[in-house]
Amino acid sequence: MEPIKNVKKQYTEELSRRRKESRAYTSYQHVGLEIADILNDWSHRSLYIRLARDNDPNALIRLAKSVADRKGIDNPGAYFMKILAEEKKKQKRK
Repeated sequence: MEPIKNVKKQYTEELSRRRKESRAYTSYQHVGLEIADILNDWSHRSLYIRLARDNDPNALIRLAKSVADRKGIDNPGAYFMKILAEEKKKQKRK
């Protein structure tokens, strides 16, 4: 029988390995996490997942990449949301 210290060490290593794996089970979860990564805004990842579920994921990724490529933006997440809100207003008008 293995000593308890070895079992605890293996268990801790297994938890560390699992923590690094993605837990995105659906496509919109993956898209939301990708947007959070692009915008470097992990604190709002659940918001991006919700947006990806309710909107066109490809359009959101394109928008996030265009925001991330712009220079001089201090808060890309807020700027992304501003542009998204403006686009939704334009769609409602049509």
